[in-house]
Amino acid sequence: LRPPAMSRRVVRQSKFRHVFGQPVKADQMYEDIRVSKVTWDSSFCAVNPKFVAIIVESGGGGAFIVLPLAKTGRVDKNHPLVTGHTAPVLDIDWCPHNDNVIASASEDTTVMVWQIPDYVPVRNVTEPVVTLEGHSKRVGIISWHPTARNVLLSAGCDNLVILWNVGTGEMLLVLEDMHTDLIYNVGWNRNGSLLVTTCKDKKVRVIDPRKQQVVAEKAKPHDGARPIRAIFMADGKIFTTGFSKMSERQLGLWDLVRDDGSRPASAAPGTPQSRGRAGCQGCSPAAFFKLHERKCEPIVMTVPRKSDLFQDDLYPDTPGLEPALEADEWLSGKDAEPILISLRDGYVPVKNRELKVVKKNILDNKPPTGPRRSHSTCDPNFTRPALEEVLEEIRALKQTVQAQEKRISDLENKLCQFTNGTD
Repeated sequence: LRPPAMSRRVVRQSKFRHVFGQPVKADQMYEDIRVSKVTWDSSFCAVNPKFVAIIVESGGGGAFIVLPLAKTGRVDKNHPLVTGHTAPVLDIDWCPHNDNVIASASEDTTVMVWQIPDYVPVRNVTEPVVTLEGHSKRVGIISWHPTARNVLLSAGCDNLVILWNVGTGEMLLVLEDMHTDLIYNVGWNRNGSLLVTTCKDKKVRVIDPRKQQVVAEKAKPHDGARPIRAIFMADGKIFTTGFSKMSERQLGLWDLVRDDGSRPASAAPGTPQSRGRAGCQGCSPAAFFKLHERKCEPIVMTVPRKSDLFQDDLYPDTPGLEPALEADEWLSGKDAEPILISLRDGYVPVKNRELKVVKKNILDNKPPTGPRRSHSTCDPNFTRPALEEVLEEIRALKQTVQAQEKRISDLENKLCQFTNGTD
C-alpha cells in the first residue's frame, strides 16, 4: 500500500459541497431500546430497506431486536427479540441478496443466520436457519460477500477468518496464520475478490482469500496505538481511519500495489460508489443511524437542489438483490461485478424470500480408492461393498425381528387359550 499520486490539475468542486445532516423529529426515532453495553468495537446496528436491527442487552444470553423501518416512536418493552446465542451478540449484518436474512456473531463462538418475517412475530425468534460452528473463541466480525449468493465471512478472536456457504452450512475456506493478533475489521472489495483487514499488530493487509495469500500490506499506516479500520473504495483504493501519536484522528487514502509492484486487476478504477437502495426522496441520498444509550436516531443527509427532477449524479445505479454468482462459482475462481439497478423510480422491496439450507449427504461423496477395510456406521468414507454389507445386515435383523414378533404373538395366543381352559 502507498499513498496515491497527487494530481496538479485543479480539483473540481464536490457535488456534496453543501450537504448537511439533519436529525429527525422525536416521533421518527426508535426509543426505549436497551442498546448493548458490551465492550466490543462494533456498530451494534444494521439497516436495510426493510428493517433496522440493534444489538440489545439480554440477561443470560445474547439478543438483538429487529424493527420495521416504519415502526418509529417508543418500542414496546415486550417487543419480540431474536435470541438463541448463549452469550452476548457482538456483530450483525443483513444479507445483501435477501432483505429478510440477517447473520449474527457472538461471544459463544458461533455464527447464526436468521430468517426475519415481514410481519412482527408474537414471540421471540429462537430458531436460526443455520448455526455455523468453527471458531474456538468469540466471533466479533461478520460480513456477507457482495456478489456471491450465500457466502458469509466471519472473523474471531482465535485470529481466524472463515468463509462459509450458508446454503449448505459448510466451511468454504479457513484463513489461518495470516494475523498474529486480534483482527479489528475485515472488508470486501467491490466484486468480492479481495479482502482488507486491520489487526492489533498495526498492519493493514490485503488478502486474496481463494489463494489464501497476503498480496499487499502496510505496517503502521497510522502511528497511534488505538485501533485502525480500513475499507475498500469502489475504485480499488483503500481508505483507513486511525490516530496519530498525539491521539489526533487521522484519515488515510492508499493505492493498492502488490509486493511485486503490480496492481491487481480488481483495483482498476470503476464506477462511483453508490449509497445503497434508499430511493430518491427530496435529494436525500443517505441516512445515518446514530445509537444512544436508550434510542436510535436517524440522521438524514440532504443535498440542496433547485430541481425536483431525478438527480442522476446523486443516485447512480446501485447493487440490487440479485447475486451475480453462486457460491461454488466464486470458490472456483470466477469474479463478477454487482448487478446494478436504477433508482429512478425509487426502490420497492421485494416480497419475503425464504432462505433454504441444504445439508450435503456424506453418502453422495465418491468413496476413496484403496483396499477394502472394516467400517463403522459413523465412518463418512463408506465403500459401496461395505454399504451393501450393512444393508444386508439390516435386512437380516428385520427378518429376525419379524420372526420374533410372530413367535411372541403365537405364545400369547396359546397362553390365552390355556387361561380360558382353566377357567
